[in-house]
Amino acid sequence: MEENKKVPRRIAQTVINSLKGGVVPRIGLPYITVGRKAEIEALLHDVDIITEGGASFRFIVGRYGSGKSFLIQTIRNYVMDRGFIVADADLSPERRLQGTRGQGLATYRELIGNLSTKTKPEGGALTLILDRWISAVQNEAIQESGLLPGDAALAELTDKKIYAVTASIRELVHGFEFARLLSAYYRAYLSGDDETKAKVARWFRGEYALKREAKEELGVNIIITDDDWYDYLKLFAVFFRLAGYKGMMIMIDELVNIYKIPNSVTRRYNYEKMLTMYNDTLQGKAKYLGIIMGATPQAIEDKRRGVYSYEALRSRLAEGKFSRPGARDLLAPVIRLEPLTAEEMLILCEKLSDMHASLYGYERALTTEDLAVFIKIEFERVGADLNITPREVIRDFIELLDLLYQHPEMSVSELLNSDEFSYAESGAVSDNADKNYVEFTL
Repeated sequence: MEENKKVPRRIAQTVINSLKGGVVPRIGLPYITVGRKAEIEALLHDVDIITEGGASFRFIVGRYGSGKSFLIQTIRNYVMDRGFIVADADLSPERRLQGTRGQGLATYRELIGNLSTKTKPEGGALTLILDRWISAVQNEAIQESGLLPGDAALAELTDKKIYAVTASIRELVHGFEFARLLSAYYRAYLSGDDETKAKVARWFRGEYALKREAKEELGVNIIITDDDWYDYLKLFAVFFRLAGYKGMMIMIDELVNIYKIPNSVTRRYNYEKMLTMYNDTLQGKAKYLGIIMGATPQAIEDKRRGVYSYEALRSRLAEGKFSRPGARDLLAPVIRLEPLTAEEMLILCEKLSDMHASLYGYERALTTEDLAVFIKIEFERVGADLNITPREVIRDFIELLDLLYQHPEMSVSELLNSDEFSYAESGAVSDNADKNYVEFTL
């Protein structure tokens, strides 16, 4: 495959190492994306709505290793290319949507710390965004007026443009203080006051613990708290749009950590926060904002502890009577990932085989027939129709590639027919494995 031979070595190394370690790479995803076309198109429809001033909320539901995080990362990269700001975070025992010990604020801090743009995709883009906004306003003022830098009239025009942005934010919830701090950052930018710039950025990151401290250092009587952090994300979404970006996409994975909370009251508070976020996006209370949350089926559907244990969410999110495996409504709030077919896994292995050969500088020896045999063995394992995931298949395959590269005396057939690769019980082939294999039998 020609496209894979052109993969830069740095990207190929990152992709191979990440997949071998069972994690989704941040870069290089277009080189290995297979399947999920319908899911990606559904999510990209949301992107168009957000760009036009709307908002969206989606759950992506799949088992561990099913490609859930891969799909989220794919959309992340796509929207950054489209001019979006992206903020992502994984929930954990220390990071929730709501908590009694600052766990909600911890999630906010993680999201703001991970703010990413196309030119700074690794995160930490907050001050870069603010500085570029001010610089862009100044350049716009120069182009409109023809005035030279240093001219008092130019400074006045720039002030007016900055004020126009902050004034439109003042009317929103908590917008007055937010706008004041934007203005303070602008003044500090003009005067070269890096200390004040750092203090404002610290406030935006939710790092002030006491109102008194914020009052003394910045002159504002409010700080971001565990209860209202989501309101500030809505403010950021509007500001980013005014600053020249298309919108903001928030991606929160590992909702299973809410499911695991032992206290039912605490879980309920988290689901209430989730409901608020969901309602805001559907009722037009949020603009230029997309929210994607990743979860396992159990974390969503368990009626005792999962999202569906909260009736207000269950009634909004539960599937209708007509959706079924193979015919899911991808315009619904919950996107349930179907397993990749054996044919799609074969295509993925082709891509990885080419990438591995290019990375280590050898001529690819594995034929398409070899790959088909490998996939057949994987899909014929006992219980594969219920338990096999792309993550497991990929890790096995990269191990196979590594062994063949390091031990050229080994043959493909020797490894594929070894006891470790063969399925556990002779003749125990699932109906689903047969069905999928037929799709690409050579």
